Amino acid sequence: MLLSKPNHADREGRVEQDNVAGPPPAGLPAPSRQSLRGLDWFIFFLADVQTGFGPFIAVYLTTQKWTQVEIGLVLSIGGIVALIGQMPGGAIIDAAKSERLVAGLAIATIGCCALAYAAMPIFPVVVAAATLHAAASCVLGPAIAAISLGLVGPFAIGERLGRNARFASLGNGVAAAVMGTAGYLLSSRSVFLVTFLLVIPTLIALSRIREEEVDIRRCHGEMPREAEDRGDTNLWHLIRQKPLIIFALSVLLLQLANAAMMPLMASAVTARSSQWATVLVAFCIVVPQAIVALLSPTVGRKAQLWGRRPLLLIGFGALAIRGALFATVRDPYLLVLVQVFDGFTAAVFAVMIPLIVADVAFGSGHFNLAQGIVGTATGIGASLSTALGGYVSDKFGNATAFFGLASIAATGFLLILLVMPETRRTSFVATKEVAG
Repeated sequence: MLLSKPNHADREGRVEQDNVAGPPPAGLPAPSRQSLRGLDWFIFFLADVQTGFGPFIAVYLTTQKWTQVEIGLVLSIGGIVALIGQMPGGAIIDAAKSERLVAGLAIATIGCCALAYAAMPIFPVVVAAATLHAAASCVLGPAIAAISLGLVGPFAIGERLGRNARFASLGNGVAAAVMGTAGYLLSSRSVFLVTFLLVIPTLIALSRIREEEVDIRRCHGEMPREAEDRGDTNLWHLIRQKPLIIFALSVLLLQLANAAMMPLMASAVTARSSQWATVLVAFCIVVPQAIVALLSPTVGRKAQLWGRRPLLLIGFGALAIRGALFATVRDPYLLVLVQVFDGFTAAVFAVMIPLIVADVAFGSGHFNLAQGIVGTATGIGASLSTALGGYVSDKFGNATAFFGLASIAATGFLLILLVMPETRRTSFVATKEVAG
């Protein structure tokens, strides 16, 4: 990666700008506090809405006398749609004239899906709702990153993404508690009614983001019109970028190592301490969420100071250590402490994935399609992980499975260390990736 080197005075001025919102293009005001707060709460409430479609679906459908085969089929359909919809979802956001409008339509669709689950839990309706929910979710992830980039620009995006991860983590935690309580005190159906009602504050928060402050060119990762070199905006030029391919492969390895760890650990805890298994697993979920909420903004700041690669190495290193500890620790209560490493990995990659995609796609006009490419790698890795981890566990035992997953994480660590280039940009001047 060729980077221009600003002089000392430029660096000082840029740091001051980055702490606010990055250098806005000519004629575009810096984002207002209202828009930035609106984005905070939009992400918080959106996380609340999405939480309702997690494990609560299986619980609800079980109470409606669905078989495990039927439940698995519905979840698989949603997973397949989510996987194949990543790149089309990103392309839709790149083509959109208003990311806020697309996000609003997607949220309204998800609200209707929640209402459909609650009103008519019959197979055709639930399959249709699962399909529409997965499709809508494929555009929401890119839309959030695009709105963030459009608001603050490429040099403040690291800290902004850290803040996004914090509010998403807080939203997930609050929603899980509220929906769990509603399901316990009322019924499992009430979870989806709560999800539908949460769409309202989500849309209100989205409306607080001022349309005129979201620069459409920055949303798509285009160069400002006044830039001397606007770069190559050809789609195939983007796809051939070596850093994008390497990073997508590293994310695939991340998910291949990570996705199976929690289910395998939950099974191990249940076998060793069935009485406290539910409580221990709940703590294993809460601990990483708390760490993500605490550390994500710091990760965003350090990414601009240290560069991307050191943080990626920390994330992969923590994942490898976590797998090795799961393989060797026998006390189920100590496994909760091991989950601290999951929090480090999650905090790093919640920020790094959209940030590095923004780095690589800078100037191409296809930022959100690039997110879809990496999102597809994420889905493939996660899908293969659970099957691979379960097979190895059944054949050779949990310890072997965990060591195998730790080895995959170590492979990702070496890929970042030896092959992945640094993608941080230190100048607003357009720079091109040297092909090959």
